[in-house]
Amino acid sequence: MAEGGRPLPVPTPETKHFWEGAQAGELRLQRCDDCRHTYFPPRPFCPKCASRRVSIIKSAGKAKLHSYVIHHRPVPGFTPPYAIAVVELTEGPRMMTNIVGCPQTPEALVLDMPLEVTFEKQTDQITLPLFRPTAGK
Repeated sequence: MAEGGRPLPVPTPETKHFWEGAQAGELRLQRCDDCRHTYFPPRPFCPKCASRRVSIIKSAGKAKLHSYVIHHRPVPGFTPPYAIAVVELTEGPRMMTNIVGCPQTPEALVLDMPLEVTFEKQTDQITLPLFRPTAGK
């Protein structure tokens, strides 16, 4: 973690593709080659059928807001208030993230609102996928 910055993930062999994708401006998911289930977070086997035959796919980067809380207490690397959210990707998986690019209020953060991924570089190794309201919506 950079001094005064937010805690950052440490890539592992199982998550390397995800973090390399984020650096390249791509949200990468995994899909089971046997049952076709698309999932997140990254792991070396399908959580639905346990197959180890999985492929990495590029997400469309579109989602809808599934749930959120607005955090008001100061935490290193964050300026309150900020939304901690669960978004549902068009491919099916849900992921925890932050919502940016709009007021951090219940009036602005409407459940099921359309979102798109945006990337925020933290270090030379870590770029975070965040979500913002879809342009024009």
